[in-house]
Amino acid sequence: MKVELLAHTPDPEKIVATAAKLCYSSSDISSLMDGLTEEKTKDFINMLVSIGHESVMEHVSFTFGIEGISRACSHQLVRHRIASYSQKSQRYVNENGFDFITPPAISELPEAKSEFDRVISEITESYAKIADLLTEKHKADFIAQGLDEKSAASKARKLANEDARFLLPNACETKIVVTMNVRSLFNFFSHRCCNRAQWEIRAVADEMLKLCLDIAPNLFASAGPPCATGGKCPEGKMSCGKAAEMTKRYSELRNEAGKNK
Repeated sequence: MKVELLAHTPDPEKIVATAAKLCYSSSDISSLMDGLTEEKTKDFINMLVSIGHESVMEHVSFTFGIEGISRACSHQLVRHRIASYSQKSQRYVNENGFDFITPPAISELPEAKSEFDRVISEITESYAKIADLLTEKHKADFIAQGLDEKSAASKARKLANEDARFLLPNACETKIVVTMNVRSLFNFFSHRCCNRAQWEIRAVADEMLKLCLDIAPNLFASAGPPCATGGKCPEGKMSCGKAAEMTKRYSELRNEAGKNK
């Protein structure tokens, strides 16, 4: 798995502080940033977080490139609706010999790993066979319609991929570009850094949070699972019961980010 920060709003903390200052000040737009030192910006952000004024954080966004995750993981990721996504298409990209993600629990159990690999191998073989059969059929149809062989072959392969992909498993590797504003990221981290989140998306969320902290440590100082950010676990009886452990873990993560700043 690889998570990379591709882009972000320049001076994210100052932009948030500036937007908030407008709400509480009669300053002209041209002078809003006047006097916003690093220390004052930090104080402004701390105040905003303490009173829950998060709308101003929607002015700042972060764009991530994520690869080496499963389709099972990306399906969870795109459930976060206030975001923009661009994902590798299984319609336009042929998946012959596709890469796949093996859950650690399966890898650690030889019998399970053997069965997992056997099934993946069968799917890989069947996908290639069906894609080739469909390609030949569609190619013949296009040629019969008057297309030249090269154009017919290209269109036929794309059309074949559409149906062959129905065989592909949740384990199939995918790549995705994600853009979220800070307010959406707060929500995302609250749900996906939680110890009860599925292991793969939790790992993605942790990497995204580390990257955000490196850029805007004050802005994301209170980001993470509720139990580790001074709140109460919302899971009730389903809580993992590891609030102290999680608090320590995310405290260390924030401290490490401070060193990278």
